[in-house]
Amino acid sequence: MSDGPTQVSVDVTRLAHGAGLELPAYESTLAAGMDLMAAIEGEMVIAPGARALVPTGLAIALPPGFEAQVRPRSGLALKQGITVVNTPGTIDADYRGEVGVILINHGDAPVTIDRGMRIAQMVVAPVTQAVWNQVENLPESVRGTGGFGSTGTAGAKS
Repeated sequence: MSDGPTQVSVDVTRLAHGAGLELPAYESTLAAGMDLMAAIEGEMVIAPGARALVPTGLAIALPPGFEAQVRPRSGLALKQGITVVNTPGTIDADYRGEVGVILINHGDAPVTIDRGMRIAQMVVAPVTQAVWNQVENLPESVRGTGGFGSTGTAGAKS
């Protein structure tokens, strides 16, 4: 058994407008995600139904075979209706631009984002690339072609 999560080294550059902010960090020993902070001057208000690209002031270089996923923070989603629009957002290993977070306000009130506010989580994960194998027929399965609610919403029957 492992003593904890696997670690991977990721190069990071702090951009000028990210000066003074902490680097993303895990808030507990076994956390999967680390928090991204808003690298804005002053504050940004996101009206109900509106979305905004929030800069983080960071650019990263992931090693080949890895991606970073940008995900919502559960507390912001529950308490204020703030979530990440394209969740999970994907940062590819060959991207070198600034990490940005597209937030949307699904709540009923405007939400103020302040400099240094923890706005999203980033999870670094291994990547598997598919190789297509075109066939005439797919193997049968119990579910077959049923989709979009075909398995129902009730729990398993005993």
